[in-house]
Amino acid sequence: MNDVAAYRRTLRLYTLGLVLAVLLTAVSFAVVGLTALNGPGLWWVLYGCGALQVMVHFRCFLHISLARSHRHDLWLLLFSGLIIALMVGGTFWVLLSQMARMGG
Repeated sequence: MNDVAAYRRTLRLYTLGLVLAVLLTAVSFAVVGLTALNGPGLWWVLYGCGALQVMVHFRCFLHISLARSHRHDLWLLLFSGLIIALMVGGTFWVLLSQMARMGG
């Protein structure tokens, strides 16, 4: 009976994740497609939907939570994100520096 309850709980979590991911994607497409917002408001809505979708994927599909047993997974993802941000930021820094030196 315990296996059936765990299966149903996991299936419920996957279904919730799918519904939330599709809903957030639809909101993003609708905001852009219907031109409901312009300028910074549009970007804030898109960034917000993207951040929420990342959290939904982490929680529902990757099963990463703030529980004690899953902290090492969360730290690994945060460290990976830091390394990627440093690489992208450093690339932009070098490229903008080179553009400034070339008089562009």
